[in-house]
Amino acid sequence: MGDVAPYRRMRNFGHTPEPAGADAARGNGERRFVVQRHRASRLHYDLRFEIDGVLVSWAVPKGPTLDPKTKRMAVHVEDHPIEYLHFEGVIPSGQYGGGDVIVWDTGTWEPAKTEDPAQALEQGELHAEMHGEKLRGRLVLVRRDDKSGDKEQWLLIHKKDEHAVPGWDPEEHPRSVLTGRTNDEVKDDPDRIWRSGAPADDAEVSMLPEPVDDEAIAALEGLGKRGTWEVFGRQLKVTNLDKVLFPGDPPVTKRELLAYVARIAPLSLPYLEGRAINLNRFPDGAGTKGFWHKELPKHAPEWLPRWDNPEADPGETTTYLVVDEPAALLWAANFGALEWHPWTSRTSAMHEPTYALIDLDPGERTSWEELLDLARLHRTALDHLGVVGRPKVTGKRGIQVWIPIRPGYTFDETRAWTERLSKTVGKVLPDLVSWKWEKKARGGLARLDYTQNAINKTLVAPYSTRPAAGAPVSVPIGWAELDDPALRPDRWTIRTVLDRIEDRGDPFRALLGVEQDLPEIS
Repeated sequence: MGDVAPYRRMRNFGHTPEPAGADAARGNGERRFVVQRHRASRLHYDLRFEIDGVLVSWAVPKGPTLDPKTKRMAVHVEDHPIEYLHFEGVIPSGQYGGGDVIVWDTGTWEPAKTEDPAQALEQGELHAEMHGEKLRGRLVLVRRDDKSGDKEQWLLIHKKDEHAVPGWDPEEHPRSVLTGRTNDEVKDDPDRIWRSGAPADDAEVSMLPEPVDDEAIAALEGLGKRGTWEVFGRQLKVTNLDKVLFPGDPPVTKRELLAYVARIAPLSLPYLEGRAINLNRFPDGAGTKGFWHKELPKHAPEWLPRWDNPEADPGETTTYLVVDEPAALLWAANFGALEWHPWTSRTSAMHEPTYALIDLDPGERTSWEELLDLARLHRTALDHLGVVGRPKVTGKRGIQVWIPIRPGYTFDETRAWTERLSKTVGKVLPDLVSWKWEKKARGGLARLDYTQNAINKTLVAPYSTRPAAGAPVSVPIGWAELDDPALRPDRWTIRTVLDRIEDRGDPFRALLGVEQDLPEIS
């Protein structure tokens, strides 16, 4: 009988989406198998056979093959629960096996030369007839006499039969047989998981929060120029609903902005809650001069979440809005806030940032392709350092990179680290970058701005609008999208970004809950 207890001991199921699994029980009917392409500390394939109620598993560094002349090393690892058959998703960084996983192949198998595969394994040789979408024919696992560490070493061989294919390489067949996605696509879209055991049409589930209901949007549409809107359990007084806030064809009114904010607020909340918010207000619309508004006005409703800065000097902002609920963001939008800038630190630890930030700020002479080159260099550097981060187009001209960090860092430390990182990157393309403080002294070159890593210095929030024609939005993207020829910093607006989210999810979800050290940069 298999045993998944070691599997459970090695995982914290409060932090990983992997299934905990029920107690092992001998299944009925056909035996199943799965091969998962798993990018953890290094790429490998996990080959798992259903035997006696569990998935008996091997890690195959170079993956299984149909080539009978190629022998693969396979390392026997802990048994996994049957529920793991269709697990596809992202195991968070810092958890055992952290990385992205796809179901590279799955199907059924039959033991050959034995009716007791568990006994065959004990004797050191298992023959399996594979009936998968990619793996067909006879695979043989043979235990080697030598050991490396505490793991058994086996050889995986495909027999020379009608399904054998000389030179067959698993890397030439990289997509999931369940969802058609690559590992990169799963990594860039952690909002969808595959439910084990569900019918195929219902197995893929969105992990995004529920949007506001259609009745609330219909109620907003039914109001006149002003009124009281019941939304997210609050009575919100809204005004000037037909005022044009963003020029365009057609222009965007406050009513349309509020409808967008209502739909996006549940998604935006994890990036705003528990943080003081600086508002960039444009009461008369994006075509006019705006101003920064930080102090929560005295006429603000009592239910609005707020924070009193205990270190405010005379004349400084004392009371900030804190968007701890979706209706608070709607209040800010009705107040004329067309940009939302959350603090990098939480109110509970105002001197400890939770993100290290990199702002790729183009100069007048910087082309979009040159800015993409700088962003790709940061992608390469973070990948080399083993650091999780995500880019975001600003909705104007730039790109930002947000890097989640563990509690305890100071702003001085995050600023020094991002300075070292960006100056290392800048040495690769020195003709594109200026380190001058004043914009007019940069000669039109880009600035890799690390100075935003300071208390009460902020960058625009994910999914915030920007004050420009058409109501562009600052949108998180996956690293692979830097290579999309259609990408532009202002590609999405309040009229198009919701369709993108429905299709691609929220790439910044991969940052939530990640607490990581910032490694030394030599």
